[in-house]
This record gives sequence, structure tokens and C-alpha cells, in this order.
Amino acid sequence: MARYINLSNGNLLIGLDAFGQVRDLYFPFVGLENHVDGHYVHRIGVWVDSRFSWIDDGSWQIKINYVSDTMASDIEAVNPHLQLQLNFTDIVYNERDIFVRKLVIKNLDAVSREVRIFFHQEFEIYQSRRGDTAYYDPISKVLIHYKGRRCFLINSVSGNAGFTDYSVGLFNIEGKEGTHKDAEDGILSQNNIEHGLVDSVLGHTFHLSPHQSATIYYWLTAAKLISDCLALNQYVLDKTPQYLLKSTTDFWKAWINRRKFSFFKLPVPVIDMFKKSLLVLRAHTDNRGGVIASGDSDLLKYGRDHYSYVWHRDAAFCIMALDKAGDSTVARRFFEFSNEIITPVGFFMHKYRSDQSLGSSWHPWIKAGHVQYPIQEDETAVTLFALWQHYQLSLDIEFIESIYNSFIKKSADFLSQYRDPQTGLPRPSYDLWEENNGVFTYTSSSVYGALNCAAKFAALLGKTDAQKDYAQAASEIQSGIIKYLYDDKLGYFHKNLGNPVVDSSAFYGILKFGVLEPGDSRLHSAVQTAVTKLSAPPIGGLARYESDWYFRSGPNGPGNPWIITSLWLAQYHIAISKSESDLNPVKDWLNWVVSHSLPSGILPEQLHPESGAPLSATPLCWSHAEFVTTVINYLEKLEELGLCPACVPYK
Repeated sequence: MARYINLSNGNLLIGLDAFGQVRDLYFPFVGLENHVDGHYVHRIGVWVDSRFSWIDDGSWQIKINYVSDTMASDIEAVNPHLQLQLNFTDIVYNERDIFVRKLVIKNLDAVSREVRIFFHQEFEIYQSRRGDTAYYDPISKVLIHYKGRRCFLINSVSGNAGFTDYSVGLFNIEGKEGTHKDAEDGILSQNNIEHGLVDSVLGHTFHLSPHQSATIYYWLTAAKLISDCLALNQYVLDKTPQYLLKSTTDFWKAWINRRKFSFFKLPVPVIDMFKKSLLVLRAHTDNRGGVIASGDSDLLKYGRDHYSYVWHRDAAFCIMALDKAGDSTVARRFFEFSNEIITPVGFFMHKYRSDQSLGSSWHPWIKAGHVQYPIQEDETAVTLFALWQHYQLSLDIEFIESIYNSFIKKSADFLSQYRDPQTGLPRPSYDLWEENNGVFTYTSSSVYGALNCAAKFAALLGKTDAQKDYAQAASEIQSGIIKYLYDDKLGYFHKNLGNPVVDSSAFYGILKFGVLEPGDSRLHSAVQTAVTKLSAPPIGGLARYESDWYFRSGPNGPGNPWIITSLWLAQYHIAISKSESDLNPVKDWLNWVVSHSLPSGILPEQLHPESGAPLSATPLCWSHAEFVTTVINYLEKLEELGLCPACVPYK
């Protein structure tokens, strides 16, 4: 199930499902560790008129969105059978590790009724099934779950009164379905402690007149020690939950609007998606610099792993989007993170965890009896490429100087030397899709772009010899791409050396990293071939490459349409536009993306080619990054054409 809402402060990331239930809870790093792990859930239930309903039982009509311009939820759930309406506003407090829910419950009936609300919690602390403890603390009147140096405290109030009922128990172990079943008769047993695989429930009781409402504030604090959780709980009580809600929403409104973009005739849904995309990107950014691909852990149900890792490719594209939108602080943290973990040889490994440790991988160190680097070389290249953009926006020459030898020179030396002496192209590595080993057009293009940036850095710091070396290496790669990867007869760039498959990343790499000018006839021909071969009717959009197998939905068509590849086509149209009318296809693509987002504005990795349903990780941060980049490129083009003199605030 997709994550419709993502809330974070850079330490605590919470993902809510289509019903507003907590499905992912990462702490103390964004992306690490997930203490709910996707397959557990924090339920919300209602008892009224001797009937009970969980919010995900199919009887509720649910609308789920973000509060405009904020990282706060706006959820409405109506049950016509129970004649009840629930309205939620949820935040992760931007200053401390606290999750707050405001719930307004309204009696829609014409008679007075007793209504009981239940909040349920399931944890798998440290992502381990054994050894958790949950208990009711009668002194502080809170529920506490803990194991080792991880603690989660749950509390709630309505008016001046705390929760009136509670219970703690076991779930999915020893034949126990879970303590949430204890709530279904409207009364909790008040069992006060349990260990193992434990869950808990708290409850409030209200007597509501016809059409009367009542408000509950529920919160969860996260810390490494119980004493710290208790201190955070007291902080909420002292400041009040409503203060935390207002403070957080005010912060995000200021954050999202700090750069005054003029959106020049773009429709409101596109502008709204632009802002939501920035918030999704920020939610997946750890305060120590890591940017994870997605917090959606549902992939664990279908595969061996999840997307909650730092892929330097995905992360660099996210950072370029955030940087242009005004978040240079987050960008700098990412480059500091990268500077810390780059290998002595000068490349990044496959992927990392948010604590800088190495992530899982399927790339081998040996192939056909020969030792190889188990890398996707474009990840190193695009990070260096993104650093140059960061410098152009920040002009922070002292930061660049501080990481020149440790990151810029180290990575550029590797990229310039790890090449085939005959072709001038990079030696084989794994492609950006992580599937095949070879010499790829996209990877070669990214290395070309990165070495040009390295030459600019060297020139900036007066390192003349290095500037010449990097520029020469880039020139040789450019020549090699044209000579060995472009097919004059077929009119497109091959996916990789010796493989004439049409791959959307090939034309995009040529465009993005400046191998050819946008108006070059070879690039135009390559784009037209990609459109012909990779379009995915009836939904539309562009597949990654011919016969793409990943999450493939059927035998027909080239593969599923991806958001990023479709937006690459829009970016090409921006690059070649010479008038406002030339930009019409761009607006069509932006509207197409909006129309295939979740109701809350979340973008998936890919779409089912017939139904348009989201597939794979949802959200995928790279999808949101490309949307932001496409909108900004569009505005920059308008300014370049003289149609909007103040479209972008940093020009």
C-alpha cells in the first residue's frame, strides 16, 4: 500500500497509508530503523451504539491530502452507517522528535450518543520481533514501548483529561491476534505490562449531543531513553499540542515559500504538486545528509529489500531540485555526507544507509574470473555534477576548497582514469537501472558532464594542470560517445556498447550532461526514436527501455511508464523551445503527471500501463525531484525567452 502522507523532521519519518494509519516509523535516522516496518499498523477504531469499526474496514469514506503549503495532513473520514465524521491533522514537530495527531470527532446523528475512540500501536523495535516491552506508567499516565536504546511514549488528552482506558498485550505470537481485538467490545482490559512482540491500545469516551464535536490530541515521542521520552511528553503538556501543530505548520509555510517563484500561467494543480514535491523530498532527507529513495517499505512484501537507502544517483537529483528551490543547507549536508563516505579509490558504492554504513547490494566483485568494481559509475559522476550546481547557487568557495582534495579531486581522478584507452569511454560498470554491466551511453554522458565540472572547479581554484587533464578526458569521452554509441543508420544512441536497445536514459544523458546541444539533429532523432519505441498506451508516458521487465504488467508494450522518463521528455521540449507555444507539450506532461498522482499528491515510481495504478515505491523521491526540476527548467526558459522577467528568484 502506498504512503499517502510523509511527515518528517530529519530524524523521525512517519508514513501514513490511505486510511491515515501509521505504516512506517523511522527513527533516529530517516530511512533507518523502521519500527513499524510496513507490515504492522497503528489502527484507529470507533465504538458507538454497541457497534465497532476500524477505520480501514471499508465502511469509511476517506479523503486524504496535505494542508496547503505544509508538511501536515488533512484527512477526513466519514462513516454514513455510524453517522460519524473524523477529521485529522497530523505533524511531526519540526524542533523535536514528536508526532502529533489532532482528531476532531463529530456526531452526525440527530440523537445524543456515547462514542469511544481507540488508538492502537504495534511496534517491532529495531526491526526485531523479540524482546520488546510495553507498559502503562501510572505516574505519568502514559503508555511506553521500549527496547534497548529505543523508546516510544504514547499519550493523549481531550480538554484537560487524559485517556480513560488502556491495555497492553501480545500480537502475532503465541496464538494472540493482538490487543486491538480487546477494543472491539468497547472496553479495554487494562492489562498494564507485557513483553515479546507487544502492542497497546488507549481509549477515550465522549457523550456527544446531536451534531456536537469533540477534540482529541494524541502524540508519540521518540527517544533513546525512557527519561528523554518522559521529558518530551512533559514538553508537549507544557507547550500544548495545539502550539506544536501551529508552530510546525507555520514553519513549513515559511520554508516552502521562501523563494518567490512566479509560476506564470501554470495551473494551480501543477503549482500545488510542485510544492508538495518539495515537501516530500525534504521529508526523505536526514539531518545528517542522507537522502533516501523512498520510505515506502511495502516492497518488503514483494521482494528482498526496500528503497530506504541512499542511492547517490537518486539523492543527487533530489538535491539538485532542493538546491534550486532554495534549500542550500540540506544540499551542503548531502555533500558533507558524500565527502565522508567516498572510497579511497574515488567512487561511491552501490548504496548506503542513512548512518553512512554500506547498504545491501547485488553487484559482484568478480565477473568471469576477473576482479571488478561493484559500482554504478554514474552515481559518482552525477554527485560531482550536482556539486557544481550547488556552487553556482551558493557561491560558497570556502566549502568547495575544503572538499576539493578529499572529494572533487579524488572522484575526478577516478573518473578520468577509469577509462578504456582505445575508446576513451569509461570502463564497464553497472547501469543506472542497476541491472547490467557494460559501457552505457547514460553513464558515459554523466562522466563527461562530471569531468567538465571538475575542470571548472580546478580553474576556479587555480589548478591549471588538473583543469587541462579533466577537460581533455571529458573531450575524449564525448568523442567516444559519438563514435561508438551513436548509430548513424538507426538514428539513436545505443543503450550500451554492443547493445542497440532503445533506452530513454540514453537521450536524456546526452541532453542533461551537455554532450550535444539540444538542437542537434542526432539528439532529435534519438528522442523521436525513444517516443516511437517506448511510448506506453493507453495511459501514456515513456517506458525505461524496450522489453523492461521490472514490475512488468503484461506481455504487450515496451514496459510500464515511469514518471521520471516521461518528465525527461518534457525537459527535452523545454531545452529546444524557442517560443511560448513550443512549451505547450511541457504543460501537457506536467498535467499528465498530476493526473496520475495519488489524491494526496504523491508520485509513484511507475504506473500500470492500462489502469494507471501506482506501481513499486510510492512515493519515489526521484519522481518528485524530476517534477520540481521540470517546473524550474520551464520557468528558466520563460525568463530566457523574455516572457517572464522574474520567473526564477536566483537569476
